[in-house]
Amino acid sequence: MIDRDLQSWYAQLHQPYVDAGILPPYALAGYRERSVFIRNSMHVPPPKDGVPNAIEAFFEVLIQEPHPAVRAILGHFTFVFIHPYPDGNGRIGRFLMNAMLASGGYPWTILHVGRRTEYMTALEEASTRGNIAPFTQFVAREMAVNWCKTNILWRSKISIDAKTCYQKCHF
Repeated sequence: MIDRDLQSWYAQLHQPYVDAGILPPYALAGYRERSVFIRNSMHVPPPKDGVPNAIEAFFEVLIQEPHPAVRAILGHFTFVFIHPYPDGNGRIGRFLMNAMLASGGYPWTILHVGRRTEYMTALEEASTRGNIAPFTQFVAREMAVNWCKTNILWRSKISIDAKTCYQKCHF
């Protein structure tokens, strides 16, 4: 599903940015045409010529991973690591994560903007040091938040999923 719909989802999610003049229309046409650098990060995404092969490998890994929480967290991380688009990789990465979580029966998960620093720090740790544990733990905590209530609810299933993801994603 993701390999078939990724480009369409990206275009639909970012069309308002084109309409507002923030992105040029060609930005929705496909993968990036130049090198990109992530603000405040030591991670340098693969060169533009490596993006198609990296995305193909990304899809293959997702297909092979049976556990939906692992697939979602690993998928989000790998997608933003590749950074295939000129803009909006984080937005589409979070969307992909939620699509994969929902396909496994998990609720939609909000990565709250107030925790952006922790989110970016965890991604940086995974991208530059190969330590995905902080990112896995961050997402697991966010999965446990019940935004319909004022308190945070923890579910035992989330702890198991975080542990499973850490064991499978640790490299």
